[in-house]
Formats: sequence, C-alpha cells, structure tokens
Amino acid sequence: MLPGVYPAVKSDGTPYFRASLTFRSKHISLGSFLTEAAANRAYRQGKKILTGKSVQIDDHASFPASLPLDKLISLLNFRDRSLYFKTPIYLRNNYFEYYLSKEMILKFDIDDLFFYSSHKIQRRGNHLFVSEYGMQTGILTRYGIKAYAVAGKDYVFANGDETDYRYANILIKNAYYGVEQLGEGPAASFKTRIHINGNYIVGVYDTAEKAAIAYNKAVDLAKDAGLQRNYSQNYLESLSAREYAEIYTDLPVSKDYLAYLENLPKEYLSTTAP
Repeated sequence: MLPGVYPAVKSDGTPYFRASLTFRSKHISLGSFLTEAAANRAYRQGKKILTGKSVQIDDHASFPASLPLDKLISLLNFRDRSLYFKTPIYLRNNYFEYYLSKEMILKFDIDDLFFYSSHKIQRRGNHLFVSEYGMQTGILTRYGIKAYAVAGKDYVFANGDETDYRYANILIKNAYYGVEQLGEGPAASFKTRIHINGNYIVGVYDTAEKAAIAYNKAVDLAKDAGLQRNYSQNYLESLSAREYAEIYTDLPVSKDYLAYLENLPKEYLSTTAP
C-alpha cells in the first residue's frame, strides 16, 4: 500500500481508500478517495503544504486539485497559525475567513470562532445555514435578523460587502415582525403591516417599538375576529409588562384594518369565531 493510504470498505462492499498524515503530533484525516493513487496524491500534497511554502492562502490559482478545498484551508491555517480546525477557517488579524469556495470567502469576528469551528456552513441558493440541534439555522439569526428579512431593506452591509459578516458591518433596519422603517435618522417613522389576504396597513408610528407592539395588537385583533392563522409575535425585552400594556392600550389601529376584520371571508374564520 502506498504511503499515507489505508484501504476501507463501504457498507455495500465497495472498496475505497482513506488518506491521512501526522504533523506536529496531530493525526489529520485527508478524506476518502476512489483509488489508491488519488489517496496517495492527497497525502503527498498535504505533506508538501505543511512542510513548505509553495501554496499560499491568497494565491487561489495555486490551490491543488488533489485535496478538497475545506481540507486544504485547514492545513494552511495549521501551518501558518498553528491551530487546526475541521471547518475551512483561516485566521487573520482580529477576524477569520470561512471558505465556502475559492470565490466565496466569508469574514467573521473572532467572537464567532468557537461556533464556526464546530459548525459547518452550508449553502442553498443564497441561503446560508448551519445544522444545529437537528435543525437548519440561518446564520443571520445570530444577528437577530428574521428568516424572511430582505437584504437592503431589513438589514444592510455597511461597507457594501455581502460576504462580510462582522458585527460592525451588519446594520439592522427592521428588527421586528411586520415593521418597516421609513426614512433615516431622527425623522424616521415605522410602518406596521400584517399579511392576511394581501398586506394591510395597521398604522405608522414614531418608534420601532410602538410599531412592533401595534403588530402584536393587530394579530390579537385578528384572532379575536376568528382568523385561523398562527402568527409569530414580537418580544420586547426592554419594556416591563406594565410599560408594554400601557403602550398596547393607547396605540391606534387603522380604521380600514378594523373594518376588514369585521368582514373577514368565511373561509378564514375558525369554527369558534363569534
């Protein structure tokens, strides 16, 4: 058997070959391959990367095809930064890069290093997520951004780089369900809408918190009218129960929305509706 190669058999009886090496007293698996020769090439390339400087992190054109990209990045970081991660992370000064591909390199704050060193980022279209507790969790949820949020409308990348996920670069404009910010700065107002059969405007308010509470009130009114929908509601941890109740009671709701609730189509109503 060639150096660094170990034969193995799949559950269906198909043979394959694993490659691995040891560097700085750490045993590193390089992956599985269909042939002994391919596994040996990965082994030789892995040793070459770890013991030489022919491959550099910023020279993507020099990345060898004999190794999977995620493994190659892990080896380069181990060589250059003396830390080995199972995920394709490369440490920079005060931040790190996560390589989804040669062309798509995400940037994160060091504070997120522990999380992403143990959670693999996956991509489906433009949606980036990790598997956590048996569920697929979008990486934007770590910033308090809702799953339905729209880039450029509900949140923006301050420097225009949509691969830069450092906290200072992500500005949240609309943090609550059903709320849209209108304008910028001190003159900004906040529109509340609820989707039933199309979008209905609940009202426009001077703070995001009032708009969020107005959305909750609109949901409650819809349920009271017999609407068969499960809506997520906004949680405002900065307000006491008393403060919330006072704002909730005083908030006006669009007369058009109230009129619509009085005439809900029968197919939207629950059997327990009054």
